[in-house]
Amino acid sequence: MRVLVASMAVLAATQGAYLAAAQTAPAIPAAQLIREVVYNELNDHSAHGYWRYWIERHTAREVQLEEQIETPQGPITLLTLRDGLQPSPAVQQQEQVRLERLLRSPEEQARHFQEYEEDEKRIGRILALLPDAFLYEYAGDENGCHKLIFRPNPAYSAHSIEARVFHSMSGTLWVDARMKRLARLDSRMEENLDFGYGILGRLYKGGWFQLQRVQVSPTDWKTERLEVHMVGRALLVKSFARETSEIRGGFAPVPAGLSLAQGLALMQQAQAQSQARGLVSPAALAMQP
Repeated sequence: MRVLVASMAVLAATQGAYLAAAQTAPAIPAAQLIREVVYNELNDHSAHGYWRYWIERHTAREVQLEEQIETPQGPITLLTLRDGLQPSPAVQQQEQVRLERLLRSPEEQARHFQEYEEDEKRIGRILALLPDAFLYEYAGDENGCHKLIFRPNPAYSAHSIEARVFHSMSGTLWVDARMKRLARLDSRMEENLDFGYGILGRLYKGGWFQLQRVQVSPTDWKTERLEVHMVGRALLVKSFARETSEIRGGFAPVPAGLSLAQGLALMQQAQAQSQARGLVSPAALAMQP
């Protein structure tokens, strides 16, 4: 009887573990999940809302805080703080000249919009690489996300520099299990990457990239953290480093039809109201320890 009871207990535990695994295991292959995620992300790029938020940019020289509003003409940005302090009068004057040139010059607006469009297309191209450029395997669930390990697909042939750089990475990504949206991506270069047999340039192994995203509405996800750390050499002798560190927050929706001028006016009005009331803006709060 004791043997029977023990056997039943083991069987029950085994069945419980099996059912728990069945409840959490994704119902589709990892590659198919990634294709559905990319489809959702690309649709978001073509039909997203417009948002206002602050951006904390870290460089080797300073920490810069900006407020930004997205418009159909591209984003417009207003410098708020440098190293936790108000910008100097000279810097404020430079900002004023930059913004006036943007708002008054059709040529500057066209260039601004072209840069915005190129960035959007570049994001789309990189996302489109995900299903074919890498091999994936599930690594469990974590905080409501499916966790997947990825590595370069040896059968994939990269046909551009940005594709070669991205394809050279391995890492981990997290997919929101309910929404099938990209929640986080961590990647690292495992080997040196040469261009023109090393004559034109080289990216050194150990460089890394991190992207973290947050859901801001039932349909929109925004980048909350971006880290890019790459070291390389161009044309044999010129060394370079790409160091990008950004944190974003305070996401709030804005009307879809704002012009650049209206976006700037909205930010300036909000700042003036905060100063008049003695309030600290959400952007300034980001700089406080």
